[in-house]
Amino acid sequence: MIAAIQVAINLQSKLHIRVMNLSLGRQVFESYTLDPLCQAVEAAWKKGIVVVAAAGNSGRDNSMGTSGYATITSPGNDPYVITVGAMKTAGSPLRSNSLIASYSSKGPTLLDHVVKPDIVAPGNRVVSLYGPPFVNPNPGGSYYFYEALPQQYPQNLVFFSYYNPTFGSSNPSTASDYYFLSGTSMATPVVSGAAALLLQANGKLTPDQVKARLMKTAYKAFPSTSTTVDPVTAATYVSQYDIFTVGAGYLDIGAALANSDPVTGSALSPTAVYDSTQNAVYVVTAAGSTWDSSVLWGTSVVWGTNVFVNGTSVVWGGSVCWGTSTDAAFSVVWGTSVLWGTSNQVASETSNVILGED
Repeated sequence: MIAAIQVAINLQSKLHIRVMNLSLGRQVFESYTLDPLCQAVEAAWKKGIVVVAAAGNSGRDNSMGTSGYATITSPGNDPYVITVGAMKTAGSPLRSNSLIASYSSKGPTLLDHVVKPDIVAPGNRVVSLYGPPFVNPNPGGSYYFYEALPQQYPQNLVFFSYYNPTFGSSNPSTASDYYFLSGTSMATPVVSGAAALLLQANGKLTPDQVKARLMKTAYKAFPSTSTTVDPVTAATYVSQYDIFTVGAGYLDIGAALANSDPVTGSALSPTAVYDSTQNAVYVVTAAGSTWDSSVLWGTSVVWGTNVFVNGTSVVWGGSVCWGTSTDAAFSVVWGTSVLWGTSNQVASETSNVILGED
């Protein structure tokens, strides 16, 4: 992956590469300042490439006792990149009907406590093209990789009957060329496409300006909570619409294209800092960042107010989601000795969530 990123950097000028979509992630082992993968995406960002990364699909993971918090994967844990969480549209074109996908990974990031995700976008049960079956011409050869998903999950095939009621076959061999998948990997390219539209409209925009405009113009009218019941396990998951779940809000491409506010400084994602004297968590922005440069880019404007406590910069007060500072789970997020739950966990964006939520 690092080698591929370097190739894109080397070809940036020749091919005019402006956007890099990374629908993938791996677990966090170390600070983003030491992570080679994070260093690679930062190099691309500084070269003028907007890097968009998936948040991860571990929002339901309570193995660390954090109810899915602190599960952002690398390189989505890097403060430079645009990290994307997944929303479910419920088949409605209205943003007001969309809810967060309970599997969407939440911040803050492990070790560095970077506020992530930056933004959320449609990513549940997304219908798109899939490659048709291709047989290896060598004798005894097997189908190539992309045939594995339809073979393993034929229920995700989108049949012609989905568009044409007169065609009622459910045989995978007669299915159309469409397939649906769920996950933050599916939400990430929606934001990458939005970034491309912004650059098409104004090719002089920097990656920081693209990120800032997408975040500021994001739709911010969310409910306080929503509940999902897994149809298979019957488990109930309650999602809170805080800054570590929805970031700056729900992608609004039209609003982003219409925005012309001046953007200066970096758009580094802020850091969440725990104040033991107040038993509260605060958002701290980098010196000289866009978020602090003017009234137009104040923190509450970018992230809204409902994701904070009482509309202030306090993220959480005494009732922190994972308990108080005396709880073991608290030290997982805010401590330094614990890196991840178990060492055998491996994050793989395209395989963590297949069927998605109803």
